[in-house]
Amino acid sequence: MNQNKFGFIILYLLFSLAAFGQKVTTEKQGQKINGEESEGFATTLEGKKEQVAISWNKFLKEFGKPKQVGVFTSINEPALGGTVYSKGIIYADIKEKGETTQIWLGINADEWVVNDIEMVKKELEKEVYRFGIKYYKDKIQAQIDEAQRAFDATNKQSQRLVNQNKDLTIQLGNNEQEKVKLEERLQANTLEHAVLLQKLENNKLAQDSVMQAGEQIKKVILLHKERQGKVN
Repeated sequence: MNQNKFGFIILYLLFSLAAFGQKVTTEKQGQKINGEESEGFATTLEGKKEQVAISWNKFLKEFGKPKQVGVFTSINEPALGGTVYSKGIIYADIKEKGETTQIWLGINADEWVVNDIEMVKKELEKEVYRFGIKYYKDKIQAQIDEAQRAFDATNKQSQRLVNQNKDLTIQLGNNEQEKVKLEERLQANTLEHAVLLQKLENNKLAQDSVMQAGEQIKKVILLHKERQGKVN
């Protein structure tokens, strides 16, 4: 992984720090379902609908078995605040608003048989708030996981470079030792070369001297032969 890629990852991770807010607020909001008014609570979250919907649909299963009814999702006999209500229906909705998404939970009080409907409404608001908190925390956790993977990658790359540095240092040391040996051999070779040249020169001079001596001796031999021939 090169430095440019690491730089891009760092910029992306820094940008993601501000990508999701951490403040969750709920608002009371009514919806018309099957021609009847339903009361509920909504919260607006940062993120596109398709992103939020993945977490939202999974979250709704905590209350029971979600069922699509038109544009809404309904959950019969829901589990809410640790209580299972045999006479009650929760409605859920999700809407995209530009770069944000609004999720909503609500009920039609006429469909419920409970001692305290206001307590049910409070539980709904708590669940809306809980989802908002969970959504942001999960998003941040995903960013933490991504940052951790990037950190692990940098550590791995750093260790690889450290090991490579060790190998290169050893190779350089070996190369320098070989260089010294070669320089010593070159120096010795240069000296030997000079000695051989001198020996060749001395050999040539010796050859010339011997040849000259041979010529002189040859002349002496001829003179002796001439003297020998004159003996009578």
